[in-house]
Amino acid sequence: MQDCKTEARLPEGMAGLAKGLAILEAFSPRRRRLTITEAAEVSGTSRASARRCLLTLAELGYLDFDGKYFRPQARLLALSSGYSGSRSLPEIAQPFLVSARNRLNESISLAVLDGQSALFVARAEAERLVTTGIQLGTRIDLYCSATGRVLLSGWLDDRIAGYLDETEITARTRHSLVKKAALRDAVKQARANGYATTDQELEIGLRSIAVPVFDGRGNVVAAMSASASSARVTISQMVNTFVPALRASADGLGRIA
Repeated sequence: MQDCKTEARLPEGMAGLAKGLAILEAFSPRRRRLTITEAAEVSGTSRASARRCLLTLAELGYLDFDGKYFRPQARLLALSSGYSGSRSLPEIAQPFLVSARNRLNESISLAVLDGQSALFVARAEAERLVTTGIQLGTRIDLYCSATGRVLLSGWLDDRIAGYLDETEITARTRHSLVKKAALRDAVKQARANGYATTDQELEIGLRSIAVPVFDGRGNVVAAMSASASSARVTISQMVNTFVPALRASADGLGRIA
């Protein structure tokens, strides 16, 4: 709990920083989400101060807010990676991406949730003349990609419905799913199957498949994916061949991430 005497001795700006750090430290593997009231209690600040800190952290991209709960976001990795004794998620993931790439001879990517987007943070490239355009730092809307639908599959149904209601759905190609009921079904199917696919929804001639990366508590913390030309592979072939390789690498990563 924040030391009130120490806080009182700090300049106003530094006191605000101290409160923000206290709130960030309140998150843990056993406390992955906080309400404003809970944040105030665990950080020893007033509800008003906790609210200001939480909203500021959400605006800066460090937290996600669904209207009730605040949750840590991928941008916090940038803070932890500055510690000299730590390894970031992309560093930990790279050997597993390389393993899947070598098995499939396809480029393999890792993405995490970043606000309302899937953010690609690691990638193992295959030697092909035609690439998918995915690079480190690329962001893709959650609703229209296999990667995004896998990340959405870790949300509660009410949160998924709220996200779709607030999001402007745009068709990228003539194959894109645009009806919200169909998108909800696609996310539920991804949750049930343990993988998601898209067939030329983002780009004509491109098929993609993604699987979730689970942490030790069964939470979806990332998505591992592969894309291939529709001229080379069918969706059925991707499910039968790609899923086992992606699943093996994703499970290995989840055990140590």
